[in-house]
Amino acid sequence: MAIQLLNGLVYGALLFTVASGLALMFGLRRIVNFAHGSLYMLGAYIGYSASAVLGFWGGLIAAAICLALVGLLLDTVVFRPLQRRDPLTTLLVTFGLALIAEDLVLTIWGKDTLSFAAPSALAADWSLFGTSFPAYRVAMIGFGAIAALGLLLWLRLSRVGLFVRAASQDPVIAAVQGINTDRVSALVVAISASLAGVSGVVAAPLLSLAPNMAGDILVDSFIVVVVGGLGSIGGAFVTAIVLGQINVLGVVFMPELTSLLPFLLMIAVLVWKPAGLAGERV
Repeated sequence: MAIQLLNGLVYGALLFTVASGLALMFGLRRIVNFAHGSLYMLGAYIGYSASAVLGFWGGLIAAAICLALVGLLLDTVVFRPLQRRDPLTTLLVTFGLALIAEDLVLTIWGKDTLSFAAPSALAADWSLFGTSFPAYRVAMIGFGAIAALGLLLWLRLSRVGLFVRAASQDPVIAAVQGINTDRVSALVVAISASLAGVSGVVAAPLLSLAPNMAGDILVDSFIVVVVGGLGSIGGAFVTAIVLGQINVLGVVFMPELTSLLPFLLMIAVLVWKPAGLAGERV
């Protein structure tokens, strides 16, 4: 049972790092980004290619930089021009971007499933609770914890984090106070995309690389953001950990209902508290 709980923490940590980008983007841009899973996928593939030359850690850094640049491009070319349009228009555009990203992956890397080796320093197994547990999975839990702590400190203690929180509450008043909301929004979208890309690289040694991997994580990420509270990082963290446990323990105890359990959780929480566990806040 202890190993299953650890596996739930592994998936929950991964889910949080992906969903936190969605929460940040919605909190500031009010965008439901259907292409977010594609950023996760692109990060995994870019990291895979870069690691052939730079090694795993070099691939991780390359994916973070490349996806941050993609985020800046998306904000400038897509999200900013559409910010005053109907939200449905933006949703459909991001859905189209997801399809384009999948075709791009198929064109460059093909449709074959690819494998991505974990770094040699984390390839061993550790003895936990009387049984062996891969060191890389422990590192994934640590990665999620560092991402959560880093985002919390950045949003609560830094000047830029204060600007992000102010702009997410009322962008007009924030702009009147002298905050460059366009620049802040571009930074948030870049960080959001970079988090998704880095998550793809981190997940790659555990999960196979395939053109359909975007959809596998996107649904659970949306559930995390909706249940946690749209735009809430803290709510996303709690929900991701809970959802990770539900997915792993569901396979053990209720395999026939595993795919339904996340949706049942979402329904139950939204009936009880429609704004999500933490409400609409960053």
